[in-house]
Amino acid sequence: MECLELDSSDFFLDGDPIDSPLEIHLESNSLASTKAVPDHRRYAQLHCSNAPDPPPLPGTSYGARRSSRKTTACSRVPGGILDSWDKLFLEGYQADLRVSTDDGSEILSHSCVLGVKSPVLRAMLEDAELTNGFRCIRISGAPSGAVHVFIRFLYSSRFEQEQIKKHVLHLLVLSHVFSVPSLKTVCIDQLERNFLAPDNVVDILQLAGLCDAPRLSLICTRMIIGDFKTISLTDGWKVMRRVNPNLEQELLESLVEADTKRQERAKKMEEKKVYLQLYEAMEALIHICREGCRTIGPRDQALKGSRAGVCKFPACKGIELLVRHFSGCSVRVPGGCANCKRMWQLLELHSRMCFSPDTCKVPLCRHFKEKMQHLGRKEETKWNLLVCKVLESRGAMSFISERRKFSALKTAGPGSRHVAPCLVGPI
Repeated sequence: MECLELDSSDFFLDGDPIDSPLEIHLESNSLASTKAVPDHRRYAQLHCSNAPDPPPLPGTSYGARRSSRKTTACSRVPGGILDSWDKLFLEGYQADLRVSTDDGSEILSHSCVLGVKSPVLRAMLEDAELTNGFRCIRISGAPSGAVHVFIRFLYSSRFEQEQIKKHVLHLLVLSHVFSVPSLKTVCIDQLERNFLAPDNVVDILQLAGLCDAPRLSLICTRMIIGDFKTISLTDGWKVMRRVNPNLEQELLESLVEADTKRQERAKKMEEKKVYLQLYEAMEALIHICREGCRTIGPRDQALKGSRAGVCKFPACKGIELLVRHFSGCSVRVPGGCANCKRMWQLLELHSRMCFSPDTCKVPLCRHFKEKMQHLGRKEETKWNLLVCKVLESRGAMSFISERRKFSALKTAGPGSRHVAPCLVGPI
């Protein structure tokens, strides 16, 4: 006799506890050990260039040979066939097997159907003795209603929604014990869609671990992490904390890891926002120095005046104020005025992103290009990393376009060899 015992006294489903333990017993008259199910014979076809295909060997059939080909067109079973299989189970026509349950009821079925659908049941049936022309096996630890739904599913893969709602936990255990993966998938889907709640998610997580259901375990873990404050106050968490402290430790570690990832994500989003603002500042600076905007711009361009429409560059207003301050500040040294220091940094960043310093109208662009040649390696690496981050903040396509321009600048001549090498490729 084989036994799988799962203490489920604390399992809850829709507010009602399951009083009976999930304890599945497999019994037959002389069950020794699970036997390996022999595979069907497979025959290889001979392929000759001048000879036709040989006929099938004795014991094969035309349908068996065709089953090895693609069967996508016949993957859906007509409803009439499922009705016939359902009727065969419900009426018990020509049944040769009796499945007994804990309450003494018997379910008539066909040993060939159960043996094909479950290798565990096949081993039990091979060792079961005949009694009055019937094989007899016993499934204990589950309500007779759950066993009835389980055997019906083996016939036609059908179930009533109310029945699956009532016996879903027992059916999950039965599907695991008897190795019926299709039923396990149905139970996991039903639990995920309709039954998971803060008051039972800890119990279902423990059951998922015992029944080898990794997807259900992952779903339960995510739900616990997402609403940890509420779930940690439930009775299921208190029981789990007492009887399974290792699982509690794993959940707490997962919670810390998820919180760390959330903080890292928020930090990266904030950094990306800063880099995007720098990119917009570069665009606005070039726009002001090349075309002019409202009341500020180059001397050889006619200004549009204050009546012009709204500027399409979002950072233009801030850069305009910064440029006006920079042009009239009496200090104007990098360490003397915070606004001037910011302006110096923007001008230097522009010079590292500029591809045409000879015709560029941004002030001090050529000055910073020459200054690059005398910087130390550490300082150069810091600036190059900043340039890459600013370009990446605009998107992959923009970044690829900028890298191509840097590659062209690298091979243009010796005058640009100090700029391009550090900006092309990862740093």
